[in-house]
This record gives sequence, structure tokens and C-alpha cells, in this order.
Amino acid sequence: MRRVTQLVHTTTTTAAANVLSQLPNISTFCTPFAPSSNNLSQDKFNFFSHRSLFLIRNQKWRQHMLLATRPLLKDRNLSINGKEALKDVPENIVVMPLTDTSAFVGATSPHASSRHVFKLGVIKDVRLLCLFRFKLWWMIPRTGSSASDIPLETQMLLLEARQGPTSSQSTYIIFLPVLDGNFRSSLQGNSSDELEFCVESGDPAVVTSESPKAVFVNYGDHPFDLVKDSMMILEKQFGTFALRETKQTPGMLDWFGWCTWDAFYSDVNPQGIKDGLMSLSQGGTPARFLLIDDGWQDTINEFLEQGEPFVDGLHRLANIKENKKFRRIANEVNSKTPSDLKEFISDTRTFDLKYVYVWHALLGCWGGLVPNAVATKNYDPKLRYPILSPVYLANMRDISMDSMGKYGICLVDPDKISQFYDDLHGYLASQDVDGVKVDAQNILETISAGLGGRVSLTRRFQQALEGSIAANFSDNSIICCMAQSTDSIYHLKQSAVSRASDDFYPKEPTTWARHVAAVAFNSILHGELVVPDWDMFYSLHDAAESSGRLWSLCLAKCAFFMV
Repeated sequence: MRRVTQLVHTTTTTAAANVLSQLPNISTFCTPFAPSSNNLSQDKFNFFSHRSLFLIRNQKWRQHMLLATRPLLKDRNLSINGKEALKDVPENIVVMPLTDTSAFVGATSPHASSRHVFKLGVIKDVRLLCLFRFKLWWMIPRTGSSASDIPLETQMLLLEARQGPTSSQSTYIIFLPVLDGNFRSSLQGNSSDELEFCVESGDPAVVTSESPKAVFVNYGDHPFDLVKDSMMILEKQFGTFALRETKQTPGMLDWFGWCTWDAFYSDVNPQGIKDGLMSLSQGGTPARFLLIDDGWQDTINEFLEQGEPFVDGLHRLANIKENKKFRRIANEVNSKTPSDLKEFISDTRTFDLKYVYVWHALLGCWGGLVPNAVATKNYDPKLRYPILSPVYLANMRDISMDSMGKYGICLVDPDKISQFYDDLHGYLASQDVDGVKVDAQNILETISAGLGGRVSLTRRFQQALEGSIAANFSDNSIICCMAQSTDSIYHLKQSAVSRASDDFYPKEPTTWARHVAAVAFNSILHGELVVPDWDMFYSLHDAAESSGRLWSLCLAKCAFFMV
């Protein structure tokens, strides 16, 4: 099964086409950010339908990168292998060739700033695919024919270039906004069909007047080969991330799993988990992997105590140990509550579970740590208020982000983050927990002012997180989540599993097609670095057939949960 999994991210697009073509409300995929003119019709999916894209089992990747003219900027046009990529390129744009097919593209400015928006050139009358962040945490795909169709926060842009006016053969050009020093870049289009890129540090004190390596450009005959080749080049250039083939993949990927989130949300409890495991066993689909999601931790919602209405997602972590639902108080008599998390996990092993993971956020919990608490003061948490990039404000807002903006996030001192992770994971390992799902990872970009900027802060936290995983768990046992910003993507050095989509919302039909499409298309990029985690689906649900068919078609060895 491990061998088959290597083909998952190359087959997901075909599977998605088959599944989505049967969904009645496909226009809902578009959302307010992808107008009806860009609906996911079958011809849009045929963007990837050339027969040479698909791999036969055991067939090796073929290299089709042509050894020809290097990327060339001439007469204000950027050409790659004779194919025009951009017209009317401004004079402040610089091109740094890397290979015969690839280059870095950047720009200079007469003034220094922590944020720049540069025009790259005009794109018209081509077929294109974007992966863009429609929320702070998540990407979705969008198709179009000119730069005006390219949304803010685009993190991958793929163009189709025909060999000639009457030719049926296509070649492809990819634009990948990357990390240039302490600056992170993203793509966007404007109403004049000009492609732009935005570079920003997230810290007013971190400024620059040039960003020569903001965008990576590459050319090839086949899009999947092109993405793979591009990520191989970037891995060697940056050294901050690693390809999936080089990473240790957690053993839980081989087993059917159950996540408690949609069953209980934050009301998860020991008896409910046991009942769920029993139900799955009696139904003939026993879980061998359990993820105890949000709700097991010892948290405080201080706003509720102050008389404020309940604020979803604003709990703060009071202690690295479990809450009273999973730990019996010493003077409790005849209680059915387990004595501690270790005893409860031991009880769940009677269902023949092979792996038990638990949830925590990158900063401990959604709102960080409780300040001045006895169990958290060693980490010196300080309250910080998120500052959102203008590009984020233009896309869909998130209720949890709104709450964080109002009440703040209590951030562990970055100098003590390694100690915090080691204490947390060391305790969990002592309770026989096998691994963790780490959520809300993109939050750092909003609180990096005064701390060296978003790229630098993300690097520090990611290195500390992966170091703690390696020290405390034996199986590279981490699922990354809400980590679809390139700040996080290009720092995945060891992590081998990451969520590929926004949540599955069982009560919101307009999101179901988008969920499937996001998984399929995001995996084109994500799948080169990690095994894409497909979140959850319901077995008894209107969307179960499409979700289940896509899963089975791809033979997805992913952290794929069933509720």
C-alpha cells in the first residue's frame, strides 16, 4: 500500500473530476471569490486531461524538461524556452536564471518597506490554475484565462502554453511565490490583467528595498512532472524543507482512523469515545487509529468568567495536563472518570487501537496560554493582538480569527518555545499518547511584529516543534493542520502529514464540492512535501458517496477520518 500511495497526489485530480461531475451544486465551489464564469465544469478539469499526465503503476517519473534557451527577459517580455510567460514587464523586474527551464523573478524599489506590491507583467488569453488562500488557514483552487482572474494570496499559479495556434500539445509554466530572506511573497492579479506579487515581512522593523528571489518560475511539458521538478530545485536552493520521499511517514497512515471532532466537538468525553469505538467495531469498521480532538485539555475561557458571552475558539491553556473529564479528582468516590489520561488510553486499547493521537494548537490552545497561571508562568506568555495583512482582509474572514483579534493571543516567549513543546510532548508520551495533531499553525504571521517577522518566527517555532516530536515520539507522529501558508509549507523539514483542505462541514451543503476539489488540487502542490490529510467525512450523509468514491479511487493512505 505504501507504493500505491506515492501515486495518490497524481491521481486525485482525475478522481475529483469523476466525482464532482456527479454533484448537482457544483457552482457552489466557486464561493464569492470564484465567480460563476469560473465554475468547475468538465472542460476546466480537462486542464489536466492529457493522457501523458497519468502514471501507470510502477512506471517511473519521466523527465521532459527541455534543454533550451534559459528564461529570458527581452523587449519587456519574459520568455521561457521560447514561450511567452509575461508581457509588458516593468523595468524594475529582475530575472535570475537557475537552470535551462527555471529562474527566480524579483523586483527593486527606490524605498525600503516591510511590504511591497510589484507589478510583474501582463497575462491574457491563457488557461490558468491558481491555488490561493481564501481564509487565513486554507487554500482552494480557481481557474481562469487572464491575470484579473488571479485572486489575492495565490500561492501557486500554473499556465498552459500551446505549442502553436492549431496544436493540441500543451506545455506549462509555473509561478511559485516563495520565501526570500525574511520576506514571504504571494501572487495576485489586477483589473488591467497585470500579474503582481506582494512581499511582506510582518514586522515594521524588518524592511527591504529589493526582493530578487520572490517568485520561482519554471517550464515543462507535464504539470505533475513540472511541480515535482520545481520542488526538487527549491529544496536544494533553500534547504528549509524536505520532499516527502525523504521523510519518515507515521505508521498510523496504514490504518482506518476516527477523529472525535464532528462527533462531539469540544464536548468530547471518555464514555462518548468508548461508545464511538464500540459502534465502529459493531458496524464492522473498527478503528485502529484514534484522534482525540479539541476538548481534552485543561483550559480556561476567561471571557465567560467575566460575564462575556461564550467565545468559540478563545480558550487558553491552563496546564499541559488533561482536564477533569479525563482525570479523576483525588477525593472523588465511585467515579467512572479515569484516574488520568494514561488509564483512559489503556482502556481504549481494548478496542485493538494501534495509535492514539491528541490535538493541540501551535500555541498550546487557540488563545495561547493563560497568563500568570502557576502551570504556565515558566513559559513567560505575553498577550499580543493580531495584525492582519491587507491581502488577508480582502478574502474570507474567520470567526476564530475575529475572536483572537478582539481578545488577543497569549504567546509563549519564543526563547522558551522549545521548553514548552518538550514539556507538553514529554508529558503526553508518559501517558502513552502516540502522537499529536497540531492546529492553527498559520497564526504566527499575524503576531510577528517586533519578533523578527513572520518568516523568522515561523522557522523558530517549526524547528522547535519538529525537534520535540523527534525527541518524544518514535514515529514522526505529527499531523500539521491549518498550515497552508507558504510560511509553514516551506518549513516542513520533517513533518510528513498535513491537512489538505478546510474542514468538512456536514451541515453546510455549499461547502461539500469545494472540500473535495480543495483536497484534489491542493495535493498537487502539497503532495510533494507531505501525505495530504483529507480531514473527515460522514458514512451516513448526503456527501458520503462522493467523498467515499474519491477516497477509494485514490487508495489514499492518509489520515482520513470517518465520523
